[in-house]
Amino acid sequence: MSKIWLSLLMLLASRSPALAGILKLDLDDVIHPITAEYVVQGITQAETEQATAVILRLSTPGGLEPSTREIIEKILSTKVPVIVFVGPSGMRAASAGFFILLAADVAVMAPGTNTGAAHPVSIGGGKSDEVMAKKIENDAAAYLRSFTAKRGRNAAVAEKGVTESKSFTEAEALKEGLIDGVAKDINEIVEKFDGKKIQRFDGSSLVLKLKGESLRAFEMTLRQRVLAKALNPNIALMLGLIGLMGLYIEFTHPGLIVPGVAGGLCLFLALVALNILPVNVLGVALILAALVLFVVEAKVTSYGLLAALGIAAMVFGSLILIDSPIPELRVKLSTAVGMALPFAAITVFLMRLVILAHRHKSVTGEEGMVNEVGVALTDIDGDGKIRVHGEIWQASSETSIAAGEQVKVLAVDGMKVRVGRL
Repeated sequence: MSKIWLSLLMLLASRSPALAGILKLDLDDVIHPITAEYVVQGITQAETEQATAVILRLSTPGGLEPSTREIIEKILSTKVPVIVFVGPSGMRAASAGFFILLAADVAVMAPGTNTGAAHPVSIGGGKSDEVMAKKIENDAAAYLRSFTAKRGRNAAVAEKGVTESKSFTEAEALKEGLIDGVAKDINEIVEKFDGKKIQRFDGSSLVLKLKGESLRAFEMTLRQRVLAKALNPNIALMLGLIGLMGLYIEFTHPGLIVPGVAGGLCLFLALVALNILPVNVLGVALILAALVLFVVEAKVTSYGLLAALGIAAMVFGSLILIDSPIPELRVKLSTAVGMALPFAAITVFLMRLVILAHRHKSVTGEEGMVNEVGVALTDIDGDGKIRVHGEIWQASSETSIAAGEQVKVLAVDGMKVRVGRL
């Protein structure tokens, strides 16, 4: 019996996939908390599975400094060798990507790629003074030197990427001793660096064993993919405005449910994104001012002037909403205009419908009887009877009205109406 169980276990073991191998991560986005979380989780997974190496394919215009430091800290502390590959051709690792590339155990670039331009730029509020800007620059340069020298790379040249915003092609980076090689794809990396002895950040040595190892991709979770898309400022702006519109429709037309649920979800995602991104308070104030102007436009006759001011405020507020030097972390002009115009039209139109509905005389109930015209069925000298809407009502009048005369309902008091001669 024990032999049968042993055979079954061996069969299952032979069919189960081996976890060891090379784990591949793809970072093709701005560096922010979600992409940093993805990279850290991937390297942690490689540690758990005792992977041979991690290959991080990198293509980024830069990103947020705290998220960059989080990724670098994980790369420097992990027991699994990390190979950072800037590729394929035509890609770049600018700004924050330059730091991540130089922090790797093995730094590789594809032909036709570039890196560098890592001068820090102040975000999150006003412009730094000269002294503060110098402090930020020195801090970034010192941080870069702290790990490039221990990686055996040219720290002096690397520092120029910070202090002079210098960029390097793959050939220049290799010549200046910033990277370890040039390869067109991952297969060439495996071919070139298999058996290569590398110096780890902790001072230990390791021989890379890459050939024959399985290559497995580590994907983002659904939550990370959704939030990564929401952190695109253009999408965050659209989600926020769509969310506000959905909630407004739900409040003015209770019971529709779908606009309220969809609007609440969109607004939640937008608020999550804006909580992470560097938001400019002035941009938020201008967008709120635009909403107020749209509402006032529906109430007063300004011949479109207030709506035009609201559109201008929303466009300008959207453009400065995200305070970042990276173009990929700013709202595009096309997005700002494309959202402001329809949002203004829909808001003013719906608000006018609500105002007209409130001003319109009720056509049901007691209020619906006021100002209606009827006929006196009897002489009304104090009290009498009239017919209105095909119904016979007890009526009273302060003046005498003869039977057959037309009367106008002045007020309704329970089951009796007060009328006057028309």
